[in-house]
Amino acid sequence: MNTLKDILYKAPIEAVEGNTSQQIRNVHIDSRKVGLNDLFIAIKGTASDGHNFIDKAISQGALAIVCEDLPKQRLKGVTFIQVTDSRLAAAHIAANFYDNPSKDLKLVGITGTNGKTTISSLLYQHFKGLGEKVGLISTVNIKVDEHIFPTQLTTPDSLTINSFLRQMVDADVKYAFMEVSSHGIDQHRTAGLEFEGAVFTNLSHDHLDYHNSFAEYRDVKKQLFDQLSNKSFALVNEDDKNGDFMLQNTKAKKYTYSLKSHSNFKAKILENNFQGLLLQLNDTEVYSSLIGSFNAYNLLAVYAVANLLSVDDFENLKMISRLKSVDGRFQYFISKTNKITGIVDYAHTPDALKNVLETVNAIRTKNEKLISLVGCGGDRDKTKRPLMGEIAADLSDQVILTSDNPRTEDPELIIKDIEAGINPAHFSKVLSITSREQAIKTACQLAGEGDIILIAGKGHETYQEVNGVRSDFDDLKILTETLKKLNK
Repeated sequence: MNTLKDILYKAPIEAVEGNTSQQIRNVHIDSRKVGLNDLFIAIKGTASDGHNFIDKAISQGALAIVCEDLPKQRLKGVTFIQVTDSRLAAAHIAANFYDNPSKDLKLVGITGTNGKTTISSLLYQHFKGLGEKVGLISTVNIKVDEHIFPTQLTTPDSLTINSFLRQMVDADVKYAFMEVSSHGIDQHRTAGLEFEGAVFTNLSHDHLDYHNSFAEYRDVKKQLFDQLSNKSFALVNEDDKNGDFMLQNTKAKKYTYSLKSHSNFKAKILENNFQGLLLQLNDTEVYSSLIGSFNAYNLLAVYAVANLLSVDDFENLKMISRLKSVDGRFQYFISKTNKITGIVDYAHTPDALKNVLETVNAIRTKNEKLISLVGCGGDRDKTKRPLMGEIAADLSDQVILTSDNPRTEDPELIIKDIEAGINPAHFSKVLSITSREQAIKTACQLAGEGDIILIAGKGHETYQEVNGVRSDFDDLKILTETLKKLNK
């Protein structure tokens, strides 16, 4: 057990009332989980304010309370710690409570608009292939070597992060790879972590419902690099105009990767088709079953990180050639009888959608029809919706607009927002079908022999969220089953 004084180290404390030498059994930010002799941290969230549950936490046995606003009535025997920022305090408290597990791992954070999940998951796969014990914190799941845990956030809260990092250390994990979202950085979920290195993939239009501007979104991403120590490495995509910006002011050792610019780690695409990529990585040819120029960037980033973590170059290249695609990231199959290619991809930003569609168009001959199914999530950045419509209509032969995860919004109004960006010249090739399942089935019915169907937006997700309720929904499953029925 930890003393309260020990776990408050580095927390932004303004005032303390009570005894800090007491032993703390556990730490929670959810009042429902609080038990005897626990510490409760009251956080002001978007949906609810933890300060409203201080009394409940105390009634359940909380020994100490961390909060930004002290309650007027303060029970004797309970220690109150007032802080300037509860989220920042929670991050340092979590790291201290779990004995700073990140310092005992080679932890690498990956940030950017697109590619975070693919790169982190491929790095996990890469180092497992090298025979190492590896950890992963990603949008898809959390892995403590062989053990898999579900996750709902790209970057979990600081207590969850440190809890899993502690499990990794206790399981003798050596390397850990972690997606770092702008929300996670802005809400201090990664504060107090010691990173071996950080990777910047790219920056494009996303999350402007949360950030006030693109510049703010960019600046938040940069904070990850600003916090690196001089023992860390900072690796950025030099082909993205924001790459050099990320390196400004960082104390870390600076490295770059690119397909087009002069950089430390360079790749060239020699072949790109539905069978995979033939790449030249730093003057050595290597084949990968992954497809598309965006995956060339992802593979190059993986190669560079492994190199910076001192992996032998021959072993590095060998593992690069063995990597398999990540669930829901350009995941494709070809139906047996009519040779229709079905692709499921998580592309939910304008840039990601454009990358996928341009990849398909670069590979296909013009004889095949490209049918794209596109939607946008509810309660999220509305400004990207018309851009998604514009890109889909410009780069596809036929477009079906449909629901993604509408959440609390009317799905038909979301579709109208997407339609607003479509050039009237493309109206004849656009259908709107609110039911995502019916939209997928319609795409299959419209496809002829050899055609290509892209289902964009949800990727690996196996649910659809409508008015706060999550129901089972798997794009890949519905697509494969529909095509099988039509082939009979």
